[in-house]
Amino acid sequence: MSAGRGPDGAVTPARRAAYEVVRRVFEDGAWADRAFPAAVRRHGLDRRERAQAQWLAYGAVQRRGTSDHLIELLAERPASELDAPLLAALRLGLYELLYASATPDHAAVDQSVKLAKGRTGRRGAGLVNAVLRRAARERDDLLGGLGDETPAEAAIAHSHPPWLAEMWWSELGPAAARSLMAADNAPAETALRVNTLRADPVRLLDELAGAGVAIGRPAGPGPAPPEALVVAGPLDESVGAAIDAGLLVAQSRASIAVVDALDPRPGNRVLDLCSGPGVKTTQVAARMGDDGAVVSVELDARRCAEVGELCARLGAGCVAVVEGDARDDYGGGYDRVLVDPPCSDLGTLASRPDARWRKSRRQVARLAALQREILESALAALRPGGRLVYSTCTISRRENEANASVLPGDPDVVQTRPDRDRTEGFFIAAVGHPGA
Repeated sequence: MSAGRGPDGAVTPARRAAYEVVRRVFEDGAWADRAFPAAVRRHGLDRRERAQAQWLAYGAVQRRGTSDHLIELLAERPASELDAPLLAALRLGLYELLYASATPDHAAVDQSVKLAKGRTGRRGAGLVNAVLRRAARERDDLLGGLGDETPAEAAIAHSHPPWLAEMWWSELGPAAARSLMAADNAPAETALRVNTLRADPVRLLDELAGAGVAIGRPAGPGPAPPEALVVAGPLDESVGAAIDAGLLVAQSRASIAVVDALDPRPGNRVLDLCSGPGVKTTQVAARMGDDGAVVSVELDARRCAEVGELCARLGAGCVAVVEGDARDDYGGGYDRVLVDPPCSDLGTLASRPDARWRKSRRQVARLAALQREILESALAALRPGGRLVYSTCTISRRENEANASVLPGDPDVVQTRPDRDRTEGFFIAAVGHPGA
């Protein structure tokens, strides 16, 4: 994708917005998906410019590890020693030079130099110009020199934190770790769930296809729950309208598969722990035909409100939202219990460009301990003959297989992966009550 060139050589609105997002993420600690809409509004981007800016911003954030390594080689100094505005211009320019074949080299260099000059002066602009011109000349050698034979090399080549490359290397093996990291830099699949409380899946699919939307049932590897649809390309206005009307919900196939494994039935009593923002909660209600009772527990007050708002919009009237700690006692005798606790989110890195830079080994260990506490409390709420599902959206043995070991009997276990299944990386462990 090319971001083009502004009138009379001026910096394009798309690049200005992308530059702003990159700076906000790395200088202010903002989340990319929250900083981006604000930048779009501030720079008045149209639909095409918005797509270009998002591609540039998210790509530059995602590829920070590779870019910073190359900046150190080309500038002959650590990236951390450069002024933040200068570093942001270099990260943006390098991403466009190395990964955007449609943009002419001179345009990518010129635009990044102008961004740097406006904030760092002539000296900073001169450094950006020198580094990016050299990168354009030596592009093939630079990219060809990025090996991935060791975890340290793979972390640079595939732009992941070194600790994460090491963990996946150890837990999955070198080949799977390389494949997974490469997939994290590819565009994430766009999947949707039909809200069966408001729409019939077959009829809605026909209507959207008739409107020219490139949409269909999952046809490739990975889970294919009956409510799932996959869109090829960006979401258009008709899909957006269906989402606004509560007919569709943005949800990955792996996430939809969690409730598929839970298998809630009409008339069930269901305990849904750590339920915010309510996407799976509303799917549970839909699977029940809104017939039964769902106790939806969420600790965070803001996310609690989101659950209630989503239930109202999607027609999930059988849900009672409770603000509380998932480790507390919410009674027993539930037919179904869903434990969907906070996790390290390492299975969703393709759709969250800055998430990989916010994670740590310490966080994985802390979350694993919390998850086990929640899971052990949840087991006591399940009736004999009931069914419990433990799920995370991560790829981490400590949070997944190790915690599932506390489940009784022989759980049914699934681990999806973006490289193998083309959907997010979810761990799903389902088990019946031992008294069944």
